[in-house]
Amino acid sequence: MSEVRGAATFRTSADAYDRHIGRYGAELAAALIAAAGLQPGQRALDVGCGPGALATALSELLGPENVAAVDPSEPFAEACAARLPGVRVEMAPAEALPFPDASFDAALCQLVVNFMTDAAAGVREMRRVTRSGGTVAAGVWDYANGMTLLRRFWDAAVALDAQAESLDEGRTMRHCQPDELARLWGEAGLEEVATSALNVGAGYDDFDDLWQPLKEGVGPSGAYVAALPAEQRTQLRAELRRRLDVGEGPFRLSARAWCVTGRVP
Repeated sequence: MSEVRGAATFRTSADAYDRHIGRYGAELAAALIAAAGLQPGQRALDVGCGPGALATALSELLGPENVAAVDPSEPFAEACAARLPGVRVEMAPAEALPFPDASFDAALCQLVVNFMTDAAAGVREMRRVTRSGGTVAAGVWDYANGMTLLRRFWDAAVALDAQAESLDEGRTMRHCQPDELARLWGEAGLEEVATSALNVGAGYDDFDDLWQPLKEGVGPSGAYVAALPAEQRTQLRAELRRRLDVGEGPFRLSARAWCVTGRVP
């Protein structure tokens, strides 16, 4: 079950991630950067960069020379480095950032906190590498209610397989509500902690455009699909489509993330 739940589910291709959760990345990155209050001339770190959605947006605002990024997944770190040749990209976990103290004006992470091996240690590291007065910020999905794709997915999975309840990200992710995020930031010694909602969305050409990446095993939802026997997979596909209530053509899904920001003393 750990293979379905944990960070190992992100050691898949960057393309699979792009077509699954990654398609929400650009809108979410813009919203997170705005919430963090970043301005040109600053230097920022993207923690858990994945294939590079947030790092791309940071580079466009700050210049690639002012952006660094890390990810523990080799395929994702390699993809980010290939896409953003001017950005310093390292393969490293959040809990052991390869940078000196106070190296950045801001440290941000997008959809990463719940996949850190030790979230408290990861946030402390983000604080360590951020200068006094700088910002540490994160965005995480509202798995329980606001992330339409994942909420409908796990509702469909549990309806067909009671054991899927133990994998439902709305139930298993510890840091996916504003109060939990605020507590985590406060315990890391950050000040002026604030939370807010980031509302984004993504478009799909049709239902197959949504379903195909799930079969490639990326993320807990994809890993669950990939592990199913063919007949159960077909049943889940039909149930998910029914719950999303989408037709043959293009459609768009909304997604809410919770954002937390804090200032380094």
